[in-house]
Amino acid sequence: MAKESSSLHYINYLSLDKILDAQHPLSGNGKSAAHEEMLFIIIHQTYELWFKQILHELESAVDLFKEKKIDEDNVGVIVGRMDRVNKIMATLIGQLDILETMTSLDFLEFRNYLSPASGFQSHQFRKIEVLLGLKIDTRHQFGECPYHAQFEGVKKDEILSLEQNDSLFSLVEKWLERIPFLSMKDFDFISKYEAAINNMLEEEVSIIESADLTNEDKNIRLRMTNENRKYYKRVLDEDIHNKAIEEGETKLSYKATMSALLINLYRDQPILHLPYKFLRSLVELDHKISSWRFRHMQMVEKMLGQKIGTGGSSGQGYLKQTVDKHKLFTDLANISTLMISRKYLPNLPVNIASTLGFNYSK
Repeated sequence: MAKESSSLHYINYLSLDKILDAQHPLSGNGKSAAHEEMLFIIIHQTYELWFKQILHELESAVDLFKEKKIDEDNVGVIVGRMDRVNKIMATLIGQLDILETMTSLDFLEFRNYLSPASGFQSHQFRKIEVLLGLKIDTRHQFGECPYHAQFEGVKKDEILSLEQNDSLFSLVEKWLERIPFLSMKDFDFISKYEAAINNMLEEEVSIIESADLTNEDKNIRLRMTNENRKYYKRVLDEDIHNKAIEEGETKLSYKATMSALLINLYRDQPILHLPYKFLRSLVELDHKISSWRFRHMQMVEKMLGQKIGTGGSSGQGYLKQTVDKHKLFTDLANISTLMISRKYLPNLPVNIASTLGFNYSK
């Protein structure tokens, strides 16, 4: 007698009975509940599902960066997963358009039932922040309680453990510091870059002095060029950079910053293209999270004005503070300030251009 074959059903595989029975409005039962509360619940449940996927991708990237050697294949995998995270973040921003179909009056029909629940209590989103590198000493706090006071037991232990572990930021910094391209035989990148900067600025001065401008206009442009010269000098001075880190003006180490600059400048080299795409994906993620915070703040402003948040925060005032303060990869974004045109870019020696690669060794 043949064994009875069992078949997997769509409903069971996706646990749809559990998911579709997980919406329980507090404002009433069935049609007596505030109509808009169902939308509010589903939107936030959807956010949490996407947060779970983002964590799945970020945790895999962290695991790969913990390896002593990051090979070419792994960088490609990480770039693909970061691209997915950024597309998910774009979706999360777009979901606010749906939530904003609910008016202020609609929300007030059930808002009083929500206190003291708050988005601050999203354990997964806090994990995302800490995993990326937003640790407690750089976080904008509300009140006198640390953010992890919102959690208890295993969830709190998990957050505190993440606080002690390497974040994606710290692992990327170490990876950039290990890249051996800064000082290669026959090519000292930093000195070559500094010489290129000086040539570029001297040419700018020459053009300004020979231009058909009034003396006042020339002096303005010459002062601007001189300020640019001072800026480049500050950036290239390791002691000044380290002092800026101590004073909280920058985060990324000097060596990591120079490596990121090299990758950005020589992105056309095939072996540097994936690292460049990865660094850009981090900047894009930072901007998308900031955009999500900003859109959230705008929505709260339109919906509640200056009302206190259900979790006890200042509402939109707190959200405004987090938009810029909680950015993590600003130093990578600021690399754009140091870019120079290909006209001034130092040429790589032929032997280096031909051997440049992930398996390069000193």
